[in-house]
Amino acid sequence: MNYRRSSGILLHPTSLPSPFGIGDFGPSAYRFIDFLSKAGQRIWQVLPLGPTGYGNSPYQSFSAFAGNPLLISLESLLQEGLLTHADLLNYPILPNLKTDYASVIEHKMPLLRLSYDNFITRAVPELRGELQDFSQQNSEWLDDYALFMAVKNKHNNVAWTEWDQEIASRQPDAVAECTDALKEEVAFEKYLQYQFFTQWGRLKKYCNEKGIKIIGDMPIYIAHDSADVWSHPELFRLDEGGRPTVVAGVPPDYYSEAGQLWGNPLYRWEVMAESGYEWWSRRFMALKDTVDIIRIDHFRGLDEYWEVPAEEVTAINGRWVKGPGAAFFEAIKNNVGVLPIISEDLGVIIPGVSELRDRFDFPGMRVLQFGFGADPMAKEYLPHNYIRNCLVYTGTHDNNTVVGWFGEAKGVESTLTAEQGISERAFALKYLGGDGVDINWKMIHLAMSSVADTAIFPLQDILGLGSEARMNHPGISSGNWEWRYTSDALTDELAARLRELTETYGRALQ
Repeated sequence: MNYRRSSGILLHPTSLPSPFGIGDFGPSAYRFIDFLSKAGQRIWQVLPLGPTGYGNSPYQSFSAFAGNPLLISLESLLQEGLLTHADLLNYPILPNLKTDYASVIEHKMPLLRLSYDNFITRAVPELRGELQDFSQQNSEWLDDYALFMAVKNKHNNVAWTEWDQEIASRQPDAVAECTDALKEEVAFEKYLQYQFFTQWGRLKKYCNEKGIKIIGDMPIYIAHDSADVWSHPELFRLDEGGRPTVVAGVPPDYYSEAGQLWGNPLYRWEVMAESGYEWWSRRFMALKDTVDIIRIDHFRGLDEYWEVPAEEVTAINGRWVKGPGAAFFEAIKNNVGVLPIISEDLGVIIPGVSELRDRFDFPGMRVLQFGFGADPMAKEYLPHNYIRNCLVYTGTHDNNTVVGWFGEAKGVESTLTAEQGISERAFALKYLGGDGVDINWKMIHLAMSSVADTAIFPLQDILGLGSEARMNHPGISSGNWEWRYTSDALTDELAARLRELTETYGRALQ
C-alpha cells in the first residue's frame, strides 16, 4: 500500500506538557496538533496507548484493547462538570521534564475516581446512556478487562498467577462471585475506558479535520500479566499454573550482546489458526477504529520468532521458529478488510521477512542512524538505496536522539567500540556534507529529501535535544518512557522552519 508523500512527528501522548505530571488528552494535545498543522505535517505517530504496568512500558500493557487511564485529561473532566476547580487545588507540583509515574498514579487516580462518583450522581441520562452503549459495544473485551483490573487491585496488584487459584483459573463460580462482589470497581474500570476513548475520539477527530493522520502501534506480543492472557490462556504457551513455558525476545544484536529477553508468553499459533485468527482480527478491528494507520511492531515475528525457554535469564539460548506467515495476513484481510499497515522490519532481516512484507505491499522502515556503520546491512538505511514505499526516520523511540547519537563516544549503540563510533560519525559527516553543527537538522533535511513516501521525526530531534531526552533504552528496565517537553518548546519559528523544509520537498499539508 503506497502512501501520499508526507512527513510527521513521533510523540507519545505521555510526553505532552500538562500540570498533572504526565501528558494527556487535554489542551496541550490540541496545541500540539495545531503545531503539526502550522508546520505542514500530515502525520502524528504515537506508541501503544494501552494501560501500562511494571516499568511503564507501553509495550507491556494490561490489555491489547484497553486505553491508559493516566492519559485521561482532568481539565476535560473539569469542563464537563465532573470535577471542580477546588478538586484540583491540592494537586502537587510534579516534574515537568519527566513523568514520575508513581506520583501521577498516587494523585491522579483518586481524582479520576471522584469524577466517576460525580458522574454517577450528576450525569444527565444522555451521558449515562453513552456509557451503557460503550460498555455493550465493547463487552467482548471490556467485561474481562474490567474484572481483571478489579481483581488485580483487590490482590494488591500482583500478577494474576498469584491470585486465589479459583479466580486465577477463571472457575465459573469464582468469576460470578468476584463480578458481584466487585461490581462497583468493575463499573469504575468501564467508566475509565469510556472516558479514555471518548476523549481520544474527540482528539482524533480534531486531528483528522486538520488533514493529519495518526499512526498507531500494535505490539506483536502481549504482557503475561494481562487481561488477554488471563481470559484466553488457551491461546498462549503456558503450563498448568498459567506461567509461560517459552517466552519472546531477540538474539544478541547491536542493542545488547546478551540479546533482549522480553519475557512475553509466545502464542499457540496452531490454535489461533483453527479459529481463523479471530482474536487477532478483533485486535486489528479495534485499533483500526482508534488510529488511521497501523504499525506492526517486530514484524519479523510473524515470519519467524525467537523462542527462549522460560527459565533462561538471557535471550542467548533461544531458537528461531517459523511463524504464521502469509496465512495470517490473508485471514486478517478476509476478516477485517485491507488495512493500512506499516511493517517494523528493522534489524537483521532475512529474505522471508522481506517477501512477506512485499507480498502484501506493506511499507517498511529505514532509520538514518543505522546507515553509517561498518556492518554490510547498514547501506540499506542510506537514502540512495531507498525505494518509495517506505518510511524514513531520523531515529525511533528505541534510539538515542540524533544529537545524543552524534555526541556519544561510541556508535549507534553500546555494542560498538569508541573507534567504530568515531568512524561512524566521520562517515555521517562525509555523507551529509559539512560539519556537525545543527546535526539534527541536517539529518531531518536528508530524510525530507529522500524518495521515501513518508518521513518521521521524533519531536526530540526537531527540538535538537541530547541523550537526556531519549525515550527508551532497550534491555534496560528502568528510567524509560519518562521524557516530556515543556509548553514553551513549540514556537512559531520552529514551525516555520519545519514547514519550509516540508514544502521544499513536496511533503507539506496544504
